[in-house]
Amino acid sequence: MNLNRREFIRLMGLAGAAGIFPSVGQSTGDEGSRLYDMPAFGNARILHFTDCHAQLKPIYFREPDVNLGFGGALGKAPHLVGKNLLKQFGIPGGGIEEHAYTYLNFEQAARMFGKVGGFAHLSTLVQKLRAEYAPGRSLLIDGGDTWQGSGTAFWTRGRDMVEACNLLGVDVMTGHWEFTYLAAEILDNAELFKGEFVSQNCKVKEDALFDYELADIGEFNEDSGHVFKPYTVREMGDLRIAVVGQSFPYTPIANPQRFIPDWTFGINEDDMQEIVDQARDEENPDGLILLSHNGMDVDLKMASRVSGIDAIFGGHTHDGVPAAIPVSNPGGKTLVTNAGSNGKFLGVMDMDYKGKKLRDFRYHLLPVFSNLLDADSEMAAYIEQARKPYLPQLQEKLTLAENVLYRRGNFNGTFDQIICDALRIEGDSQISLSPGFRWGTTVLPDQAITMEHVMDQTCITYPETYVREMTGENIKLILEDVADNLFNSDPYYQQGGDMVRLGGLDYSIDPQAGAGARISDMQLDDGTRIDAAKNYKVAGWATVGSESPGAPIWDVVADYLRREETARIKKLNTPKLRNVSDNPGLA
Repeated sequence: MNLNRREFIRLMGLAGAAGIFPSVGQSTGDEGSRLYDMPAFGNARILHFTDCHAQLKPIYFREPDVNLGFGGALGKAPHLVGKNLLKQFGIPGGGIEEHAYTYLNFEQAARMFGKVGGFAHLSTLVQKLRAEYAPGRSLLIDGGDTWQGSGTAFWTRGRDMVEACNLLGVDVMTGHWEFTYLAAEILDNAELFKGEFVSQNCKVKEDALFDYELADIGEFNEDSGHVFKPYTVREMGDLRIAVVGQSFPYTPIANPQRFIPDWTFGINEDDMQEIVDQARDEENPDGLILLSHNGMDVDLKMASRVSGIDAIFGGHTHDGVPAAIPVSNPGGKTLVTNAGSNGKFLGVMDMDYKGKKLRDFRYHLLPVFSNLLDADSEMAAYIEQARKPYLPQLQEKLTLAENVLYRRGNFNGTFDQIICDALRIEGDSQISLSPGFRWGTTVLPDQAITMEHVMDQTCITYPETYVREMTGENIKLILEDVADNLFNSDPYYQQGGDMVRLGGLDYSIDPQAGAGARISDMQLDDGTRIDAAKNYKVAGWATVGSESPGAPIWDVVADYLRREETARIKKLNTPKLRNVSDNPGLA
């Protein structure tokens, strides 16, 4: 159903009057949604989006029903889903806010409220929030994972997103998937970007410093080894605000080092404290914020150990957290936020500074509903022009979706299962493995699955597939390693993704067990138990080490879907969970 904005608002009013979505009547006015009423507060407004994954057009996106937390993270953001999340943050159930922040009643609510995100609609919201605040006192920051995640971003090597961000007016950004292009391409894009790319933890390796081939490109600092500036100071009226950048610490481990062979990353907590102190001492700013791609659990730990940061605007783990979380540290307190993914949210923090101290703040995580925000005409025209050469490929209809197809969640999503099934069938294998990526859009039942949807799920710069023999022991080691990355009790050892997705294989998992002891009861779909010493034929993709020999994953999935009358989930290879009863991160 395609509705114009006025028709959509009228329909929601009728739904609220009928009691279908109780909070709609409270959230929607004659001229749009009160979701976007933001009375000005303080003297500095920070606008933050992150992990948009190159989604220029509005999309559907289902929030997770599994986001497990344990120990100190149990029952705390971001490890809350569904009704537990609504209760924690005082969000009314049954309405547009419920749909924005949770998976509850997803299909019905998605058909009612429509798509989210889209840079043309995000642009309208950004302009509105800037225009309603004091001139020159707002800053738009981008947490990264912006240049990757769509077919057009892949084909233009991220250039389409750089141009879109320039048009959007992004002032400062940091990165993660940006580093999965070649080093020279990254630096060229950073040069084209009209804002500033900052990263305190991206440095040239010591053994590469003396013959670093890209030394004359970008912001390379020969003395410190920083590839980009570690921080910048921006004038906001009579205030000066320092913005420190933190890129994804595990980039060379989670993604191919071969693309950026001379660069190193890391959490670098001591370096962070040193940079914060340096910026405070040398620049004497009124305030200092961190633009982070650590992941929220890492940010929460860092906030407790590094002093001098007023607020952390975080990304990477795609957590849409409706409030700023205050964290105590030796120097006072730091606010920690995370602004979701796919262009679905815009975080807004109004900060009140006086005497170089943050006295108070107001924070809102605003969902970007394309039916409630008119498309900015200039951005819409750019998007149309940027996508036009690729539309014949993107718009190819492969088949129809029979189920809601989604990815986000600690374990197999339904679109992940489609990918795994395609790998098994096309590779004639017993088992398939697919990475636990958190990006990827959602498809509703009876909606055509297009090549664009497939690209949204698979579009990386190392997409090659493989089919090889693996022992049962090696398969278990892979599962144990990923489980430790996800459920390690120390956030600094977590890498922020989800469990590897599987086809043809079931297992049990105890997230609270020790390293190497979480995975058990491995068996094939027919019930045959996995033998540690036996070889199994395994299909997969996205190898981080060396390039695989097979076709790109999107071709494999597309070939599979073209032959299917509908994309139907025959079996979801979701593991049996142990020792997680009553966990508020589990629906």
